[in-house]
Amino acid sequence: MAADAQQIAVIGAGWAGCSAAVELTQAGHQVTLFEASRQLGGRARRVDIGETILDNGQHILLGAYKQTLQMMRKVGIDPDRAMLRLPLQMCYPAGSGGMTFATPRLPAPLHLLAALWRADGLEREDKLALARFSSAARWMGWHLNDDCSVSTLLERFDQTERLIRLMWRPLCIAALNTRPEQASAQVFLAVLRDSLGARRKASDMLLPRYDLSSLFPQQAAAFIEERGGNLESGRSVRQLRRDGEQWQLQCNESSQNFDAVVIATPPEAAAALLEDCADAALLAALRSFEYEPITTCYLQYASDTRLPRPFFALIDDPENAADTDAPAWGQFVFDRGQLDPAQAGLLAVVISASSAAILDGHQALSHAVAAQIAAAFQQPQLAQPLWSQVISEKRATFACTPDLPRPDNDSGLPKLMLAGDYTASDYPATLESAVRSGRQAAQELLQQLP
Repeated sequence: MAADAQQIAVIGAGWAGCSAAVELTQAGHQVTLFEASRQLGGRARRVDIGETILDNGQHILLGAYKQTLQMMRKVGIDPDRAMLRLPLQMCYPAGSGGMTFATPRLPAPLHLLAALWRADGLEREDKLALARFSSAARWMGWHLNDDCSVSTLLERFDQTERLIRLMWRPLCIAALNTRPEQASAQVFLAVLRDSLGARRKASDMLLPRYDLSSLFPQQAAAFIEERGGNLESGRSVRQLRRDGEQWQLQCNESSQNFDAVVIATPPEAAAALLEDCADAALLAALRSFEYEPITTCYLQYASDTRLPRPFFALIDDPENAADTDAPAWGQFVFDRGQLDPAQAGLLAVVISASSAAILDGHQALSHAVAAQIAAAFQQPQLAQPLWSQVISEKRATFACTPDLPRPDNDSGLPKLMLAGDYTASDYPATLESAVRSGRQAAQELLQQLP
């Protein structure tokens, strides 16, 4: 450790905190990473249920997630081994009333043109609408002078009802975890810019083979400890206050002083830590977010159960959920056995913006999802899984609404930074925005250190 190394605390071992800790460790400082939970990863982590290993939510990463992929490589994770890379696709089960849109491995933008030409389930007017939207967005530089809702944007560009239902709505909900009627069109365009509007590999979909804690946070913690840092898991920081030129962290049993701090907790927890030292404007900003849940329903079948593709889109029908005995809540289904042979026969069904879906409880939801899967794939036996498990992350992301104010990484307090997917960015709450924020917080803090 260098003679001028600073003692730095990073509070929160989610993807943002781990990224900040790795950057600061690599710069030669002594980092202590605090995590209240025993499991690393924050809102993208492993969950142990008996002897079964699940994630708190099924994730898709994109080839456009450059900083996430760089950070994985930095701590010794090979993304090509850790994730299954698939070309951009939006495919529904055959005969379910959806579509098949899959890009071939051609240079951009030829891959999109070829996928559009060959798309099954879209009418000519749908394809023309999609081409018109893509061309207009490129011409605009993927930027709006005045933000609006995604629904307003799609209406403005005369997108067809079928294209909205099968393409734009599921993409918006998956990327922003906010329904198109409330979602920010500018943030949605930023996601499309870095995927559809970039080189072909940027639009690739990356499906994790490892559990989410193993995918990056655990290896990041090992990287820090191997270089003289510390991991304090299961240890909650209760209070933060200025002590001369240092910051004092109060835990349950003791206090400890540090030269600098990165707070990488959810915003409401950050506000609680900063209650006695931050200005009212920052505290108000941290407490102003509204949140959306994401729910994953795991369905275990016989080990020889296998879907034709690693994942499919599903037609959900939330508007008519109250009028049917088997509401269709699922939006995407993943065949975990095609990612990890140890999970053969396990399907993961994702429901983003799932507030309404969980109102009747987990058991009712798992029954409805199993019935939806059986109907979509025309396989009645799928209505009776061997077991099911519903995991709902109730504050998975902030509601990504138009012109949403988001605080900067710099708290305005000496040697204290904020990190998290909620900080100022043109991205929604994703793993990439968390990693970007963590790295940005570390870089800005390094400029304040001797």
